[in-house]
Amino acid sequence: MLVTRKIVADQLAAHLHSALPLTDLVDWAEGAVMDGEFELGQETLLMSVVARIGVADVRAYGLAWEDCVSLLRQLGYEPSVSVQAAS
Repeated sequence: MLVTRKIVADQLAAHLHSALPLTDLVDWAEGAVMDGEFELGQETLLMSVVARIGVADVRAYGLAWEDCVSLLRQLGYEPSVSVQAAS
């Protein structure tokens, strides 16, 4: 599996949109660290970000909104919030 900045950003976005539970995000990250190939020239950055996601199920680390913002910015993305009325 090739791990790119976009793939990692998409995984984080899916989690933030409640489409990917934290346990599944952590499982994905752990698998990526063990079996993934990282985008050429981005290996250090991606390994750092994915490894951080991989420990998010440990109480001492967690994965708060601020953590996601920081990780996304490291990947070159600027997260934003959209609020809509419930229907």
